Amino acid sequence: MPKLVTVFREGYSLANLRQDAISGMTVAVVALPLSMALAIASGATPDKGLVTAIIAGFFISALGGSRFQIGGPTGAFVVVVFNVIAQYGYDGLILATLMAGIMLIIAGLARFGTWIKYIPEPVVTGFTSGIAVIIFTSQIKDLFGLKMAEMPAEFIAKIEALWQARATLDPVNLVIALGALAVIIIARRTAPKLPSFLIAVALASLVVAIGNLPIDTIGSRFGGISADIGLPALPDVSMARIMQLMPSAFTIAFLAGIESLLSAMVADGMTGRRHRSNCELVAQGVANLASGLFGGLPATGAIARTATNIRSGAKSPVSGMLHAVFLLIFMLLLAPLANYIPLAALAAVLMVVAWNMSEMDRFARLLRGPLGDRLVLIVTFGLTVMVDLTVAIQAGVVLAAILFMHRMSESVTIAQTPAGNGNGNSNGTSGGKPSPKNRPSGSAPLIRQDQPDGLPDNPIIRDGIPDNLEIYRLSGPLFFGVANRLTDVIDSVAGYPRDFILCMDDVPMIDASGASRIEHFITTCQRHGTRLFLVGLQSQPQKVLTGMGILDRNALHVETDITTALQKITPTA
Repeated sequence: MPKLVTVFREGYSLANLRQDAISGMTVAVVALPLSMALAIASGATPDKGLVTAIIAGFFISALGGSRFQIGGPTGAFVVVVFNVIAQYGYDGLILATLMAGIMLIIAGLARFGTWIKYIPEPVVTGFTSGIAVIIFTSQIKDLFGLKMAEMPAEFIAKIEALWQARATLDPVNLVIALGALAVIIIARRTAPKLPSFLIAVALASLVVAIGNLPIDTIGSRFGGISADIGLPALPDVSMARIMQLMPSAFTIAFLAGIESLLSAMVADGMTGRRHRSNCELVAQGVANLASGLFGGLPATGAIARTATNIRSGAKSPVSGMLHAVFLLIFMLLLAPLANYIPLAALAAVLMVVAWNMSEMDRFARLLRGPLGDRLVLIVTFGLTVMVDLTVAIQAGVVLAAILFMHRMSESVTIAQTPAGNGNGNSNGTSGGKPSPKNRPSGSAPLIRQDQPDGLPDNPIIRDGIPDNLEIYRLSGPLFFGVANRLTDVIDSVAGYPRDFILCMDDVPMIDASGASRIEHFITTCQRHGTRLFLVGLQSQPQKVLTGMGILDRNALHVETDITTALQKITPTA
């Protein structure tokens, strides 16, 4: 069920339409220069980026499972699209996009949307940061105005070619690029609500037009932008062609699915809403089919534009649909003015996009995580930059799976069960600790305990838990496969309690993804004024959480046992 249908069933007012129109216009202003810049970086013409944002953006919002998702071309596709066009031509890219759309629809109907939890955070961060490095280096040529006959696709060869062309640096081009970059940075720091990308591109275009500066523009390199979207058309299709493009189509579908669901999760975190992951995948599939039929690029949910949409006060998916309509109006009316846009200014825009994609803070935080997660992060990052994105994702996921199996084998030991618990003489327990009595065998890793078993005999909990206190127990390793379930804990509670005890004495192991979920859980509790108590941390989880700086949060109380936590809560409970 698309969220648009839900919104209309709930009731949609004129005031909501007015607010959606304002936010849609705001996002369209941000997306206008970004769509053209991403298309150019992908090896396509700027109008292809606009067509993608218009066609795919409309369907992603109209049919998607998120109220606030904004779709269009993104930086994640730049490397893939560039390589597909270089190897198979633009017609090959269209076919690969159509195939990816079909894959996404099948994935959504098969309810694979919840499988995103099986992609570890080091893999996602590794290939995202790697893509950022590739985008950054691909813009050095236009940033400095270097004269090069051809830009190699391989990273090392590209760096060598750029160095060899250093003597052709154009000072005028560099000044325009640095000026646009300065405008973006200053505008974001002093007036973050203003469309910094559009302001920088507009000012740079004005300077180039008035000064008649001899640097590359959209008009000089591409002959301008067509104001005609055109009619749907199919590319040449054959079984041999389909098999040839299957790996590229799978990569496009994988990236579209991952980034769209990550963007929807970010939107959920900002608004407190819940997206429908399988519905979102179906919408992404339809959007990519439509974009391919109109000659556009692959599309997915754009995190930055989605966040802009939310901050602008969007109320429903209508905002995203109107963003596509406004872009269409811009394309029809302002296409002639695009001839004056300098490629140096668009290079500055993409430099900022690459920096934002790099996620330096998250990358640095993961480097402080367990050794295995660091290895997965570095391998995925290195293979993305040096080899190929598909290989990087495959290697990262396989390495993470092997690492997980290794961790699971070390977290299980054989220990003698104390007499009198009714479980026999010996039992395999996590971390060498006996399981709490009466714990159901085979229970899920995340268990709500209204009357927690295995806790010290205490009159406070024997008489019942106060209404303003919730107690949950985590049982089992908190790794990337179950980490996202922790986010659902606070949402399952009727209202937000004043105090929340999370018992972790049965959690023998935690990885970087689990630690990130704990951090997100702390932030959620803090936002709603809930005091969070982590109780009974074992040595490995405590070491990881301490190393990543998560236990330093002011809103968090760490206690050795539940009795101590309850004693601190009781006077105010």
